[in-house]
Amino acid sequence: MAVRPTTIRFPGNPIEQEACGVPWGVTLTPFAAKDENDIPPVYGSGGELLPRCENCWAYYNTYCEQDQWSWDCALCGTTNGLSSESIMRYSLPHSSPENMSSFIDLELPLEGSEEMQARPVYVAAVDLSSSEEFLELTKSALLAALEALSPGSLFGLATISHKIGLYDVQGPIPVVKNVFIPPDSAGNLTMELEDVMPLFSFLAPVDTCKDRITSALETLKPTTSWERTTAAGQGLDGVLLGGRGFGVAMEALLKYLGSEYGNTYALARVFAFLSGPPDYGLGQLDTRRYGEQYASKGEDADLALLPEQTPFYRDLAAVAVQAGVCVDIFAVTNEYTDLASLKFLSIESGGSLFLYSNTDDSTLPQDMYRMLSRPYAFNCVLRVRTSSEFKLGHSYGHFFPDPEYENVQHIICCDSFATYAYDFDFVNDVGFSRHSKELPTIQIAFQYTVVVPPDEPSISGSSSSKRGKYSLKRRMRIRTLQFETARSVNDIYDTVDPEVVLSILVHEVILSSLENGVREARISLHEWLVNLTAQYNDAYKIAEYTRGGLSTSHVDVAFTQCPQLQHLPRLVFALLRSPLLRFHEEGVHPDYRIYLQCLFSALEPSSLNRAVYPSLSSYDTPDKQAYPRHSLSRAALITSGSPIFLLDAFTHLIVFYSSTAGATMPFPPPQDCLLRSTINKLKQERIITPKLIFVRGGIDDATAFENYLIEEQDVEGSGFTSVMGFVSFLDEINHDVVEYMTKSNGK
Repeated sequence: MAVRPTTIRFPGNPIEQEACGVPWGVTLTPFAAKDENDIPPVYGSGGELLPRCENCWAYYNTYCEQDQWSWDCALCGTTNGLSSESIMRYSLPHSSPENMSSFIDLELPLEGSEEMQARPVYVAAVDLSSSEEFLELTKSALLAALEALSPGSLFGLATISHKIGLYDVQGPIPVVKNVFIPPDSAGNLTMELEDVMPLFSFLAPVDTCKDRITSALETLKPTTSWERTTAAGQGLDGVLLGGRGFGVAMEALLKYLGSEYGNTYALARVFAFLSGPPDYGLGQLDTRRYGEQYASKGEDADLALLPEQTPFYRDLAAVAVQAGVCVDIFAVTNEYTDLASLKFLSIESGGSLFLYSNTDDSTLPQDMYRMLSRPYAFNCVLRVRTSSEFKLGHSYGHFFPDPEYENVQHIICCDSFATYAYDFDFVNDVGFSRHSKELPTIQIAFQYTVVVPPDEPSISGSSSSKRGKYSLKRRMRIRTLQFETARSVNDIYDTVDPEVVLSILVHEVILSSLENGVREARISLHEWLVNLTAQYNDAYKIAEYTRGGLSTSHVDVAFTQCPQLQHLPRLVFALLRSPLLRFHEEGVHPDYRIYLQCLFSALEPSSLNRAVYPSLSSYDTPDKQAYPRHSLSRAALITSGSPIFLLDAFTHLIVFYSSTAGATMPFPPPQDCLLRSTINKLKQERIITPKLIFVRGGIDDATAFENYLIEEQDVEGSGFTSVMGFVSFLDEINHDVVEYMTKSNGK
């Protein structure tokens, strides 16, 4: 459980919070195996016995003062009595995890029967209204998935077109049974999937049926245009509809699987492979809203294309949650698919959304294997508590809030990368007392379930599970942290973590763009940087007012006196240049923007920093690094004098050989060199598989590399005067800061 605050020293009161201009909050990666300092939790059992505060319900922890009979809550100060069992347990020093560490992970008793079959269930739903190339890529991805699945898993194969196909692979020959989807948007299936094929025939054990599953995959063929035309008939305005009945199929599959939730499985995962928008039957999407009609009507295309056009898939996500099903969507298409509507089915059911623009260089098989190889928790409940002087403001991330309890979030499926963010507000104008020994305190409680393979012992050493069966383990991870209060605004600035500040900003601009459009989100981000720069200049008393007023030469926009803030202007500049905030008319596809929103809002701060402002390092040879960090400019390439550069943009890794690289320099770099080992390490640490590109300057097309050298490119369409590169961007900020400070001081 990694926790990173925007600033290590908290503001003392609302006036300081307002005066510093820095977001106040934290990012949280609850299922990370270790904390941000690479320290694991102390494990134990008896989580249900952990004492809780009678007032705020916080858990007992190492920061609580304790005597023989009672303990004082570190969050609210309430004195609580200890039970006789707790008194006996705490009489011995270091006898329990909660007295050894503020970061603990305890087992909890399972509700209901522990004897249920907890076999992992996976279902592939493959779009047949597609091309041969799409199906070949999907087959490769599913073959990779079969290699990653643990023995004992159950796997089902379904196909989607104008009909739903269910495969039975447990016999000598794969058998497929189909049920046709009604073409009208109000029609339901004529019969239940359970009546088409019993679920136990559909779900096959991977360890005994892998070869037959592979054989079934080989039989997948695209539906012919004749089949689709015959099934679909005439559609809207006489246009022939396709035959992709995705909405009906997903609704039916969720109902099909849900019948065995809590009996056959505790969590099922559905992999939905899409080659285009749902255009048939219930849940079909009207893709005509994507086009030039917004320009002709004078409408804001970004504002029009970002919201969902129907709540169907958001409602379907609620059905998935009730059925214990997590849905991952893999869209392989360059046509408008309206991910703005589809995304809710994946992110609100605990799944992921992937987008690939073509089949040629897609990393889908690698992403599939990577996703299934890492550990995950499910049926998670997350609660963040604070000491009484402050409270949670906004909560950001892929979860759904508890309908009854405030600040309780439910996460259906959570892996070790999934990250959430919170910002804070003061409860009143008083803030924290500088003279009190009580420090600002945060406590995170994360309850989760994991599937334990038959040969893995429980943490407590119990052996209640039957040998040869998967079992469930319910656990609770608790982390309690205390922070110092800043002595001044300058003290806050000195402890800022720019990567975490960026995380909060990204969440805010995504929310703003969804509610008000990209243009307003850009303006709010620009204004934030202007405000921060003005507050910094005021705090350090840098700005000088002369008889003629304040001039740009008297303002520090580079934060020269505060190293912790110096990277923020570059991050804001890069964020404004990213597809997340560029305009529709600049060629940013709305589906790609939605994909980035989903990706960026789940990344931990260091990865997000890399995605927004890529790192550029140089090498003298493939085995010798020259400089670890350069600015993203052509000037940096020229002045470094190095022949090789490695650019890491999170989704892409680009190795660039400059035209000065000698003919003796091996290209591409050999497998056993330092550069290759660095690349391999970066790929292994990533939640997705980055595309690796090799470019020779003067020989190959270098556009892919040069597009990332943003500091010397025009920043256009911002709603402000177009400026050239990063230096001119700072000039623009400088001008606006002078205007802001002049107005604020009444000059």
